[in-house]
Amino acid sequence: MKITFYGTRGSVPVCSPGFQEFGGDTTCVVGEGPDRTVIMDAGTGIRELGKKLVNDPELGKERTCFLAFSHFHWDHIHGLPFFAPAYDSTRHFTISAIGKERFDKNIKGIFEQQMQEIYFPVSLEEMGAEITFLQTPDDFLDAGQASVNVVKHNHPGDAYSYRFKTVDSKIVVFCTDIEHGDKIDERIVKLSEGADLLIHEGQYTPEELPKHKGWGHSSWLQATEVAKMAGVKKLVVTHHDPDHDDEFLKDIERQCQEVFKDSVLARVGMEIEV
Repeated sequence: MKITFYGTRGSVPVCSPGFQEFGGDTTCVVGEGPDRTVIMDAGTGIRELGKKLVNDPELGKERTCFLAFSHFHWDHIHGLPFFAPAYDSTRHFTISAIGKERFDKNIKGIFEQQMQEIYFPVSLEEMGAEITFLQTPDDFLDAGQASVNVVKHNHPGDAYSYRFKTVDSKIVVFCTDIEHGDKIDERIVKLSEGADLLIHEGQYTPEELPKHKGWGHSSWLQATEVAKMAGVKKLVVTHHDPDHDDEFLKDIERQCQEVFKDSVLARVGMEIEV
């Protein structure tokens, strides 16, 4: 599976000078397998992904394409109305919200609401592509040789971490918008155990974290702690704070690598083969 980062920023997009190396678009991460594409969250980064899907024949219409959502805060959904392939009537996308506690929620209504006329000129139904919604009565989805497990974690309004097992038994874990609290969430450690790649948010520094208690986020240090406890092979820290510029993030990256050697901060356009 190839993982590509199209959006790495948290909370709100930024475009100022000094914020270009790590990128200003909000969360959107893509996993490309042999026969399917999984888009993790639809922050503003999904706009650039849409342009690539339109122009790249190798990511053609015949592929199964899932949009897997960790949760539905604005910075994780507000790119969807600008996702060009969703206006192509010959395409099909599955919006998935795996997790037993989300099974009876009106997920479609969330996207219909943000595209009401008062907010946006085109409704969800008018976009054009065929969009279906996938919800599961449990925290697991069996996709044949591949599978997905989720764990609900602490975040205002709830959020879910994903563990993807690929057809060649590689493990990718996507964990964003999580507030561990005073101790690391053992459920996330278990979910991440032995992962080939852990994508974990680290919006705050350890010094900033106490000032944002209840905001639903982690520090970069907590991300490295999860990586060490779970014995993962590689860690990518993402969901960068909109006030952290490139120089600030490069310093954080150096500190991360001192704690967990095989770690890096996510940059827009970064590609990782798993």
